Amino acid sequence: MNPNTRLGYCCINIQLSKLGILTNRTIIKRHFIKKGITHCSYLALKNVEDLAKIIEWNIENNIGVYRISSNLIPWMSEYELSDLPNFDLISIKLNQIGELIKNSNMRISMHPGQFNVLCSPTPGIVANTVKELNQHAQILDLLGLPKNHMYPINIHIGGSYNDKPETAKVFCKNFDLLSDSTKARLIIENDDKPSQYSVKELYDLIWKNIFTPITFDYHHHRFNDSGLTEFEALSLASTTWDCKQLVHYSSCKKTFEDFTVNARAHADYLYEVIHDYGFELDIEIEAKLKELAIFEYSKKEKLNFLFEKYLPFDDKSVFETN
Repeated sequence: MNPNTRLGYCCINIQLSKLGILTNRTIIKRHFIKKGITHCSYLALKNVEDLAKIIEWNIENNIGVYRISSNLIPWMSEYELSDLPNFDLISIKLNQIGELIKNSNMRISMHPGQFNVLCSPTPGIVANTVKELNQHAQILDLLGLPKNHMYPINIHIGGSYNDKPETAKVFCKNFDLLSDSTKARLIIENDDKPSQYSVKELYDLIWKNIFTPITFDYHHHRFNDSGLTEFEALSLASTTWDCKQLVHYSSCKKTFEDFTVNARAHADYLYEVIHDYGFELDIEIEAKLKELAIFEYSKKEKLNFLFEKYLPFDDKSVFETN
């Protein structure tokens, strides 16, 4: 593995979550209607306070790549962030966290959910998508992070509507609706179904038009490769980046852990050697056991630059599988 390749995880720290340290506190819709923005503000502040603890843990344990939860601020699509009663305090704490991130050279990303469809034929869905993507960019701005692809917002195209070229044109057109901060951060990810977008299709239909970098997902490529090998797809995606390339990696749960599940499901652990083919990569590990999967992988592959310190939470049961 290239010595400059880094491994990281997404959103939840399994060990810290057992101590009640979380960044995805939220409420269901009927409770939001009943309790409103005041309760969301309370939960957001708790999430941000715990985000600081997770970032500090990452620094202490040599984690250089981390995805922030899109649930950091609950139900934010229903209001403006500045309307939060605790907005000033939240802003101060986010700025402090941003200083930790920048001083440690940590790679931070966000990955809004599947309901963000910039290419939708429904105007209301497009409007909601624009607002939510812009709010993700606003969070990264409040962290004080530079407006570039080192601190990206990762999405899928979200649909093909039986006509990939025309849908891609709609996506590129609606890209212009986004704020400058969002446009400077947006990246797009290859899909795991042939009816959706492979790396080659993203390159030809999207990148050539609006130069939005492609996040190569190894696991998705196994199901939708457009005739490219893993190396070829990774190499093609690498040409779209204006900074260090970000990729996703997970093993197949059906192959290694449970033959009854859908083959697209992510495994708890990592079972193959990750091939970076000499590229310098920042890799978001999408294994279900998060940082614990990286612990196990780093020990197995003797990656001595990772996890030489103690485990903050000593509970061997979290390593057990069925």
